[in-house]
Amino acid sequence: MMELPRGVQKALTALEQAGYPAYVVGGAVRDHLRGVTPHDFDLCTAATPEETRQVFAQERVAETGLKHGTVTVLLDGAPIEITSFRVEGRYSDGRHPDQVRFVRDLESDLARRDFTVNAIAFSPTRGLQDPFGGQADIQARRLRAVGDPEHRFTEDTLRILRGLRLMAETGFALECDTADALRVLAPTMTRVAPERLAAETLRLLCGRYAGRVLREYTDVMGVVLPEILPMRGWQQRNRYHRYDVLEHSIRALEQIPADPALRLAALYHDTGKPHCMTIDEKGVGHFYGHPKLSAAMAEQRCLALRLPNAIREAVVFLADHHDIPIDSEPKTVRRRLAQFGETRVRQLLMMKKADGVARGTHAEYIGQYQQLEQQINAMLRSRDCLTVHSLALDGYALMRLGLQGKQIGQMQRYLLEQVLDDPARNTPETLTHLVELHREEPT
Repeated sequence: MMELPRGVQKALTALEQAGYPAYVVGGAVRDHLRGVTPHDFDLCTAATPEETRQVFAQERVAETGLKHGTVTVLLDGAPIEITSFRVEGRYSDGRHPDQVRFVRDLESDLARRDFTVNAIAFSPTRGLQDPFGGQADIQARRLRAVGDPEHRFTEDTLRILRGLRLMAETGFALECDTADALRVLAPTMTRVAPERLAAETLRLLCGRYAGRVLREYTDVMGVVLPEILPMRGWQQRNRYHRYDVLEHSIRALEQIPADPALRLAALYHDTGKPHCMTIDEKGVGHFYGHPKLSAAMAEQRCLALRLPNAIREAVVFLADHHDIPIDSEPKTVRRRLAQFGETRVRQLLMMKKADGVARGTHAEYIGQYQQLEQQINAMLRSRDCLTVHSLALDGYALMRLGLQGKQIGQMQRYLLEQVLDDPARNTPETLTHLVELHREEPT
């Protein structure tokens, strides 16, 4: 028996008692049958939107998608989406039906859905309803379109990317006819709004099986992320890399935590390599300047997908800086922390570890990065001075020493440089002495 949150149970009971069959449908049922705890529960019902509003007249109701039959009810503090059984007309824009018609039977509603694993409904009183064989597909770990796959993908072209995202999250494989239609119609994804492509792409990249999807469906993903196409098969021809540029990048993605910015940065950190490769007289490949070019290409893609600024900035930073050295010399580590901040340095270290593993050659790099991480943790625990705000002499103290205006900022930067070299210098007495010495130096 599928366990349901209290609010979901109350909604189903209220609709049933009013004479309207109601079910949990879609991802929640799919995840339950996969043995994964569901988190989002969508309901469908024979009630029309107006009838649903009447059933919940005493509750807070939001008409979030009334045109398409969806009403959101707030029960036990949680919003619950309830959609009327419906059939749909033509999709002239390749994304949304021109019109919907509400119906009373569940099977007609399930027949309009994308994949069979999402076309299963559950009712505590009626049990599972699975007219299209979704349970068998779940057991076979298979994604199959409901009905004709070309028709399904032509109706809503975002379903192409959604299918790959489901693969990345579940590890399911596409059924042959569904896969063929997906490949043929992949170019139509360019008609989808960038924000919708971005949301599905980031979820896909964070999926447990994202690497498998990127390898098997490179051409399809290349419609959304065209910069990855030249990377495929591009051999690096040096002793630091065992794999071509795309395989290396996918392996880096698989090694880094499932954070959208980190995953996208891992995939894009070497996109510039095919465009700046040179071969020396010994036949060895070099990629001078590729971090800057990769960062520029990553930024262009982030802007095209209209990604949030925070994600774009992280991706560009990591692509631009992934190759900079960070040795274990304490003052070098402190300078990097002062230069970039803790968050960026930790992200950069994760990028370097993932990049090192993905090379498939020099395993000793990983140990070095692990030691570096321990060193960073120790520095942060000891609260080493890393910014001018942590100096033992503040701006007022420098004013009392006779500095003013721009001199204060210049002196703070000078003192920070001294303290980064040796944290023991960060005392009022030592800094005062350094100020006096610096002022005595000839300009």
